[in-house]
Amino acid sequence: MAKERIVSQSAQASEPEGDLDPITLEIRPRLMREYIGQRALVERLSIALDAARKRGETMEHVLLHGPPGLGKTTLAHVIAAEMGSKAFVTSGPALTKASDLVGTLTKMEERDVLFIDEIHRLPAAVEEYIYPAMEDRKIDFTLDNGMHARVVTIALKPFTLIGATTRAGMLTNALRSRFGIAHHLEFYEHEDLVAILSRAAGILSMRSVAADAFDAIAARARGTPRIALRLLRRVRDYADVRSGGRADAQTVANALRLEGIDDRGLEDLDRKYMRAIADVYGGGPVGLEAIAATIAEDAGTLEDVVEPYLLQIGFLARTRLGRKLTKAGADSIGFALPTQSQGDGLF
Repeated sequence: MAKERIVSQSAQASEPEGDLDPITLEIRPRLMREYIGQRALVERLSIALDAARKRGETMEHVLLHGPPGLGKTTLAHVIAAEMGSKAFVTSGPALTKASDLVGTLTKMEERDVLFIDEIHRLPAAVEEYIYPAMEDRKIDFTLDNGMHARVVTIALKPFTLIGATTRAGMLTNALRSRFGIAHHLEFYEHEDLVAILSRAAGILSMRSVAADAFDAIAARARGTPRIALRLLRRVRDYADVRSGGRADAQTVANALRLEGIDDRGLEDLDRKYMRAIADVYGGGPVGLEAIAATIAEDAGTLEDVVEPYLLQIGFLARTRLGRKLTKAGADSIGFALPTQSQGDGLF
């Protein structure tokens, strides 16, 4: 009997999501009109989608960049649904060689969407094949080596490439310039998070939820829908076990206290990060690598996960000399910043 390969580097179409929790998938918006927040981006995409449908063309290539958890993957599926096509999902690190990309592109039908997450991590050898695919809808693939080498040109059906990255600055200029639409996703407003939570609570069959519970969760969600929905699930579990299924602001506080999340949404790692700057380095400035070594964490994790929110709420400052706590950040952990002498900072 032939063996079936279970693990593969090739991209998968959107159908395998049926194996996941259907409630989890239902929380995701399916169409553009269901998408909450990111109003400027939604308007730009809606116009581009309407124009493509009227002309019977394929949607332009789209680059989405911004912090994780803001809906880049969800938008890729929404665009595919609006175009009446399939979404093929992969990631930059998974495409280790050109044949991985070629195999996926040749399977795609007209107007299908190829979503590449963390596209800045595409190997250079694979990225070279992306350029003619995006512009000319073809791939020149080299077979054999030496004197027997020959180039085979493979024609592709019109498709849309959607790239997502948390580090847009690491993209090459050649790749970035080939996207027709590029947009930075911003952190969500409090009202948008409340609307997302209210919709999700209905899908999760949470029947007894006070309005102040949504406000309390949104205040701790760090402006990120993914975090808001994760916290909502923890509150639902706590409410079902400890408060008879009813969730209010006090239930939220009790549930998330067990998770180590305070009223501002700060987690144990955030407080550990700030405490290291305060206790070991006197409030800063100090380099990121030094902080990472002090608390035994990866510098990339601190830069991508911890620092964006601390910068957003004004607890951290990034200077030429390194990271340092602001007065608000120091006060939040009960640390008194040293008094700056008159000669400091003159040079």
